[in-house]
Amino acid sequence: MAQSPPGKPFDNILNFRDIGRFVNARSLRKLKEGLFFRSARPDEASPSDRTTLLTQHALKTIIDLRTKSEHIAAAQKRSSHISSAPAASPSNALAATPLQIPGLAYENINLNGPAYSSALIRQLPYTSTLRLAALMAFGYRNQAISILGRQVMAQRGLSGLAIDTLTHSVTEIRAVFAVLGDREAWPVLVHCTQGKDRTGLVVLLVLLLLGAGTEVVDQDYMHSQAELGPEREEKLKEVRAFGMPDSFADCDPKWTRKVGEWIGERGGVERYLESIGVGKDVRERVREILLEKG
Repeated sequence: MAQSPPGKPFDNILNFRDIGRFVNARSLRKLKEGLFFRSARPDEASPSDRTTLLTQHALKTIIDLRTKSEHIAAAQKRSSHISSAPAASPSNALAATPLQIPGLAYENINLNGPAYSSALIRQLPYTSTLRLAALMAFGYRNQAISILGRQVMAQRGLSGLAIDTLTHSVTEIRAVFAVLGDREAWPVLVHCTQGKDRTGLVVLLVLLLLGAGTEVVDQDYMHSQAELGPEREEKLKEVRAFGMPDSFADCDPKWTRKVGEWIGERGGVERYLESIGVGKDVRERVREILLEKG
């Protein structure tokens, strides 16, 4: 894991920020600070990182939006690190600690769940679908995903995939808001692998619900570009292996506008959330939790 640049608050957690503090510095809309955080995966958090999350930020809940494949990849990476590290090294001691941070509640909500995956697969030609099914049956998950990467995901682009998520991952989005609507869950950290697109989509929905303008939502999304610089080369290798363009390693400057327009065409975020089963009571609680009064 690449070390964070000097002056960053963590050793091994990239793309971390307090959403309330970020918005308050750029908008007239005032949010409560110290409650809603976003980041890249915290799997390799150092002991110091863990202490910071638990004491300085008083974190209670982590919402992990990653897929099963990403969890497998993370475990394999960690296993490789353990076997290759010298027995007495600090990095080996860190690798031997559990991925989950004791004392925190974890909500694993795969934002790209079965309905989303099925929708992408339906866009494949018949022969490609058969090949993908065969690869999955024999355990070649990455090779199967690369078929979707080349033939569907690359064509949809980051904003198109976000819209696909909003269209098909309604069960998962409801689950995310069920956590956010629980007063006992806060403070909350939401993350995926890089904390960029899926995390960005959850943050976009929440900020629009709070009345934040699309300009500040876009600033928050695009802020991930510089934050993820330390691992961009590693991410480029991954997206290329899956047959996707280099742009998938970056933030799309048109992402917020396109996703926001799609939501707007459906009557705005209130109507969208209502249509997928996120009730008014949950929406009001999220606003009460995160908005400053007055």
